This record gives sequence, C-alpha cells and structure tokens, in this order.
Amino acid sequence: MAHPIERRKYHRINVTWPISIVFDEEVIDGETINITVDGVLIRCEEPLKLNEVFRIFITPPNHQGIEVNGKVIWSDHYAIDEQDATFGMGICFVKISDVDRHFLKDLVSAHSKE
Repeated sequence: MAHPIERRKYHRINVTWPISIVFDEEVIDGETINITVDGVLIRCEEPLKLNEVFRIFITPPNHQGIEVNGKVIWSDHYAIDEQDATFGMGICFVKISDVDRHFLKDLVSAHSKE
C-alpha cells in the first residue's frame, strides 16, 4: 500500500488561515492546517459529520475570501488540551470557482518550488 503522501495528487502547503463553516444557519469558526488545489485540512472545536457537504469560507491574507463547498472525508481528534478537544478534518472540495482554484494552484506551485 502506498504511503498517504505518495497517494496525494497535488502538493500541500502548510497555512493557518481563518475559516467559517456554515450549515443549518449555524456558523463554526476554525482554521486551516494545510491546503491544496483539491482540499484542505482544518481544525475546529466542533466535529463535522463524515460525507456531509458544507459551505466553507476561507480567509487567506491579502486576498479576497474563498468560498467552497467541501465534503468531510475524514475526521479525528487533532489535539486535546485542558479546556476542550480540537477536531481535525480532511475536506475535499466539491465546488470551487475557477478563479479560486487558479489562486490556490499558483500559491501551492510557488511554495513547492521553495
């Protein structure tokens, strides 16, 4: 079986950007851990249901916000501290604008050359 990194189609870069996840008129805030053209690893204090699609607003610095529809493909405790648990979730983009996909592609490409 191939190592998970070897199975990835696109390079990922580590970024910590604020996010807001919207569903059922509720908003959950969190942050990215890493991102690629096709998905994002996030952390937040609320677990999201596997295989559900959510609207996610990603706020990169010095760039307009990115709105995607993303499907939760895995979820796990990311870290547990004295106050609460933090959940890490892998999100696959199911809908992203061409402009935002191009921005992420350029960003990831620039970082992979460093």
